[in-house]
Amino acid sequence: MGVLGDAIGVGLGAVGSIFGGISASKAMKRVKNSLNEQRQRNRDWYNRRYNEDATQRADAQAILAKTEESIRNRNKQAAGVQAVMGGTEESVAAAKAANNEALAQAATNIAVNGEARKDTIEGQFMQTDATIQQQLNDLEQRKAANTTQAIHGMTQTGTNIAGIL
Repeated sequence: MGVLGDAIGVGLGAVGSIFGGISASKAMKRVKNSLNEQRQRNRDWYNRRYNEDATQRADAQAILAKTEESIRNRNKQAAGVQAVMGGTEESVAAAKAANNEALAQAATNIAVNGEARKDTIEGQFMQTDATIQQQLNDLEQRKAANTTQAIHGMTQTGTNIAGIL
């Protein structure tokens, strides 16, 4: 009966090892799915943010609106000065040209800042993606180690059963 009891004990150990391996495998699969979902959310964030039109952002629109309002006020002021003081049409045209240049410069600054913002977004995306990829690599390494350990455990169990019998 001692041999049979030993064999049953070793067999139960093998069943426990198999069950533990299956549970660990399921847990790793859940972690892998979670990491892949996180990676997809990161890609979605990147695509949404990177492809935004810098001139359509609320902060850019506010700058452009304030610049345009300031230009309108300066153009009215230049026209008023010309009417009251008897300035030339050329002076009014020159003021309007300078004001239009200010608007063009504001738009250029928004575009330049938009490109810098894109560089920052790309850097954040790459860093997050690399972190997630490393976590996936680590998970695969743990999975391989667990598989090797399970095979070794089953081989040892077989050796123990053979030795008992």
